[in-house]
Amino acid sequence: MISRRASKPVRIGDLTIGGDSPIVVQSMTKTDTRDVMSTTRQIRELAEYGCELVRVAVRDKEAAEAINAIKRGISIPLVADIHFDYRLALLALEAGCDGLRLNPGNIGNPEQVAKIVRAAKERAVPIRIGVNAGSLPESVDTQMPVARRMVAAALEQVKLLESLDFDLIKVSLKAFDVPTTVEAYQNIAAEIPYPLHLGITEAGTPRTGVIRSTAGIAILLYQGIGDTIRVSLTAPPREEVIAGYEILKSLNLRQRGPILVSCPTCGRAEVDIVSLAEAVGRELARIDKPIRVAVMGCAVNGPGEAKDADLGVACGKGNAVLFKKGKKIATIPEKDIVRALIAEVASL
Repeated sequence: MISRRASKPVRIGDLTIGGDSPIVVQSMTKTDTRDVMSTTRQIRELAEYGCELVRVAVRDKEAAEAINAIKRGISIPLVADIHFDYRLALLALEAGCDGLRLNPGNIGNPEQVAKIVRAAKERAVPIRIGVNAGSLPESVDTQMPVARRMVAAALEQVKLLESLDFDLIKVSLKAFDVPTTVEAYQNIAAEIPYPLHLGITEAGTPRTGVIRSTAGIAILLYQGIGDTIRVSLTAPPREEVIAGYEILKSLNLRQRGPILVSCPTCGRAEVDIVSLAEAVGRELARIDKPIRVAVMGCAVNGPGEAKDADLGVACGKGNAVLFKKGKKIATIPEKDIVRALIAEVASL
């Protein structure tokens, strides 16, 4: 059992982050925020896949003002991602954003931050202090190791917000380098009471990015650190959400959606298990039932794994035995395996 770090709960829209709330899975749109229709459509798709919090890039006045229309078309809280120009944060707040992300590396002027904080406080809108290794503030000693510089930057900004009597705070400290990221989060976890958002920044394409993100995020989650996560991928944002839930499911921290157990296949298999497992995985992606589904290729572990799952198939030559809750219910021709398995999923 993982014992989570105690953190102060923070409310974003109708969502609570931190405290004893479940670890939140979030993503970021990859559309031009000024394109209300495309951005709204992408957020709705993210919500279908289980995204609970979404961030949008606010690059100019038009993007900030578009938040109002986007909010009317979505059902999950929206965070405005602000860089360089503090006035965009003020516009985003006026447009009704549920949260702000500020980068202290490019919005660090105390007077400008104070204006943002006053407006956020009036609306009870939380601020995420989003530190990135690639854009650290110049005020931090450059002789320090990167992880320590990241922590120092975050603590400096936390102190500023607290001096303004503001405590609706989240913090993130992201780097591409996994050990640097892990060290930064470990160091700050004991220093502040606020929720921590986890991620490995610019992790890459799905094949390598999921591995790099999991290596960092899973270490921290297993140590009880983290209240919300994003798997940053060069891919459609739904892939980030799917990967996020898979990380949480693998640590028994969340159980949203099916768990797919599939054998790696070998020379004993007499069915194309790779194609079969991929097809089943695609069908399961939008299903939110917390069930275990097994796709197994031969008689070595196949029947046992299939029986242990809520639903499972153990494949033989040209067919498969279908198990439901440990009991054999049918023998299915190879061409009908996916259809029959998904039909049984729907019946659970």
